[in-house]
Amino acid sequence: MADTPDIEKVETEDDYIHVRFRDPDRYDEIRTPDWAKQPAESVSEGSEVRTGKVEGEDDWEVTSVLIEKHVGEDKARDQAREIVEKIES
Repeated sequence: MADTPDIEKVETEDDYIHVRFRDPDRYDEIRTPDWAKQPAESVSEGSEVRTGKVEGEDDWEVTSVLIEKHVGEDKARDQAREIVEKIES
C-alpha cells in the first residue's frame, strides 16, 4: 500500500478549496476521471479528483482534490486526505 502524499498547498478559489498533493508541472497530462467521482463523493459531496500521468509511465496519480468551499479549509484537508487514501490504497 502506498503512503498518502503530503499536502503541498491549499487554496480557496471560486466554489472550491483546492487541496494539492503533487506538483501539476510534473505531469504530461491531467484529468478529472469519472471513476474517481464515487470514492470522492462518498467522503465529501460535490468533490472532484484530479489525476496526472507522468511522462513515459502508465500509472496515474492523484494530483489534487477539490472540495466545495462551504466545508472550510481545515475540514477540506481532512476530507481530501481521506479521499486520496481510498483511491490510492
